[in-house]
Amino acid sequence: MLQLLLPIIYLAFISLGLPDSLLGAAWLSMHQAFGVPISYAGIISMIIAAGTIASSLQSDRVTKALGTGTVTAISVGMTAVSLLGFSLSRSFWVLCLWAVPYGLGAGSVDASLNNYVALHYKSQHMSWLHCMWGVGATAGPYLMGYALTQGAGWNGGYRMIACIQIALTAVLVLSLPLWRRRQGAPSQQTSAPGALPLRQIVRLPGAKEVMLCFFCYCALEQTVILWASSYMTLVKSIPSETAASYAGMFFIGITAGRAVSGFLTMKFHDAQMIRLGQLLTGLGILALFLPGGQALCLAGLLLIGLGCAPIYPCIIHSTPYHFGPQHSQAMIGVQMASAYMGTLLMPPCFGLIADHSSAALLPVFLLVILACMVVMHRALTQQAPAGTGLTAAEA
Repeated sequence: MLQLLLPIIYLAFISLGLPDSLLGAAWLSMHQAFGVPISYAGIISMIIAAGTIASSLQSDRVTKALGTGTVTAISVGMTAVSLLGFSLSRSFWVLCLWAVPYGLGAGSVDASLNNYVALHYKSQHMSWLHCMWGVGATAGPYLMGYALTQGAGWNGGYRMIACIQIALTAVLVLSLPLWRRRQGAPSQQTSAPGALPLRQIVRLPGAKEVMLCFFCYCALEQTVILWASSYMTLVKSIPSETAASYAGMFFIGITAGRAVSGFLTMKFHDAQMIRLGQLLTGLGILALFLPGGQALCLAGLLLIGLGCAPIYPCIIHSTPYHFGPQHSQAMIGVQMASAYMGTLLMPPCFGLIADHSSAALLPVFLLVILACMVVMHRALTQQAPAGTGLTAAEA
């Protein structure tokens, strides 16, 4: 049954990635159409992130009540409706309203699916499944760039992705019997019978460290996603239509990196993969510091993507090892909330820096976040695991 569900989970991860890169790719056109400052992209991203934080914190209760399959289908459907609403918006504040269900739909499915895979699949499957997120996230800016160059505008780009999400929702609804058959299996009962209160979760050894690590990772990733196109246009003088497509280099890196990481995890354990990713990310950020043309900028984005590739899936996959299977759903929900706190606060923070100083400070901003992430992950690995019986290599 687990193998029959794999293709469905692959599709669900693609659906998670498709919308994530659209705002950054389209914002230069959108802010002109709405007549708002460029930094207002941060408002949209904050609303989406706030919704994901709220739903992530409730993921333990919601998943126990409805099951992973139902949560996934409902959440992808909410995202599809929200994207359709984005395409029909004619004012910035209407866009803000549609961002609310968009964020609520993203949080629960992210936490629920990640916990399911962490409990039931090996580390290479986690990397390959997150590679599918990269497939969706890579396709997003290219589809948006196509819509912009063909004259369909950013509305057409959002409408295109909404139609794809609707089709994916239909597939997920048809797959619900597979999830329900799996629901009664013994391995589904590894979580505690009741939802763990937040105050108890944060007291678990290593909880604060992993929460800060996730905060930093998503702060870095989402800042790149949201501001890479603007950075290339404002600092590197690349036309906005071209920059929307060039931003896809980050997603090419993260997608290819996760495909390769799946094989590397057969030899290296999760902590080693995370350290390798942090090293490559640092090299990519340093490439952005160097003066040069488009080629060097694209190489930097590619390296950052390659570096980000193993970090997220390997931290997620090691959660049962660090905190125990009985706490993994609750802990992953809190990790997702922490990740989206990074998304909520840090990209808008850089928007203010770009408005009041210079967009050229993007590499400095990213380097500071990376340094914090390295320190927090090192502190996490120094904590004793939760006695799961797993070795570090198995985790």
